[in-house]
Amino acid sequence: MSRFLRTARQVAQYPSAVVGMLIILALIIVAAYCLITLPYDEAIRLWRGGEDIWGENPKNAVPRWVNLIPGVNLPETIIVNSASDPAKYKTAGEFEGGIRQITMELTFDYKYRAFPNEVSVFFTSKYKTAKPYVSVYWITPEGKEVRITDGAIGHTESRRLSGDRTLQRRLGNQPVEVGLFMGSDASSAVPGKYTLRIDAMTFEEDSDVDAKLIVYGKAHGLAGTDNRRRDITVALLWGTPIALAFGLLAAVGTTVTTMMIAAVGVWFGGWIDALIQRLTEVNLILPLLPILIMVGTLYSRSIWIMLGVVIALGIFSGGIKTYRAMFLQVKESPYIEAARAYGASDLRIIFFYMIPRVIPVLVPQFVVLIPSYVFLEATLSVLGLGDPVLPTWGKVLSSANSEGALFKGYYYWVLEPSVLLMLTGLGFAMLGFALDRVFNPRLRGQ
Repeated sequence: MSRFLRTARQVAQYPSAVVGMLIILALIIVAAYCLITLPYDEAIRLWRGGEDIWGENPKNAVPRWVNLIPGVNLPETIIVNSASDPAKYKTAGEFEGGIRQITMELTFDYKYRAFPNEVSVFFTSKYKTAKPYVSVYWITPEGKEVRITDGAIGHTESRRLSGDRTLQRRLGNQPVEVGLFMGSDASSAVPGKYTLRIDAMTFEEDSDVDAKLIVYGKAHGLAGTDNRRRDITVALLWGTPIALAFGLLAAVGTTVTTMMIAAVGVWFGGWIDALIQRLTEVNLILPLLPILIMVGTLYSRSIWIMLGVVIALGIFSGGIKTYRAMFLQVKESPYIEAARAYGASDLRIIFFYMIPRVIPVLVPQFVVLIPSYVFLEATLSVLGLGDPVLPTWGKVLSSANSEGALFKGYYYWVLEPSVLLMLTGLGFAMLGFALDRVFNPRLRGQ
């Protein structure tokens, strides 16, 4: 314990190590928070969901915190649902024969000069055989009334006004989301109170109609949304534990196994050491990334299969040569001769006398190695060979690349996972370099 505290004090003398540890600690806290608040099954359900889950989110919306920048006031999504407060939004009149007239006035206050992203109306109705009939009108703050649509509706029906070509021509060939909010100045929207009035007729007893108006904004959530309306926060949060787990397991699996194999080869020597060296030399000429691409293309893209291949190919890596040189020196040490003299077994000498002597050199290399495997997983995802189920940072970058996010101006879509990847690499690199100075005697005076 005293040795650990002494090492910790030495590491704390390097400001870069302190910053690196703070970054790593922040990543661990985010990963723990994600695992506690967003279970695995729920994360998969959300990330693979469609309009049924993300239907109220705008497409390609920037993060909401962008509005904190002075001079920026992008619209956020406005939802008005008659079912949430029927007494406020609905009035009804009864006629003979079970006919019923329902009027819904969905009023909202629009506070922005920028135009919204989309405008949609969703209907839900209750009937047996006779469908209700609706007429929809848009009323501007100046009192101007625009007929939107009319017709019979089913039990659930959506009207995507932004894609209505007829309505677009009625608005002077302006995009619908522009024409509905535009005043005399076509360059900006008119703030004020807008109303969507729906006149509905039902033709059966106990029939009813409800409507939900969604004015999709251009800013949404902590990290924005993608082209499928998914909240990118889900992938950024869950990408953290996946990245740390993949990097840590790969680093542990390769470094520890490599060190043990090198120790066994040096101690027993002969044909065992020769076989290990020949396997290492063959493995060194095998390209890792093309092999992973072949595995992902021909067999499986599961992240755990990829992890197993990475560990298998990383065991007989160039690290064996480095560890072998160290163990050759340790093998000739006097305390090894003393252990052999009192009858210590081969395995005891390897695991209790040789390997502990090399572990201080292993620690810095192990820490620096973790982000390289995190980048490898992201690289596979960007190439389209990432796990098809898991939401990861690489999957976000892959989606952004396939949709041309940079060319369309959706920079947040690329920058957010990229910044997280860079922070991960920076944190482990700063800590690893400081540990190398602490454990490597040749660097302590530099």
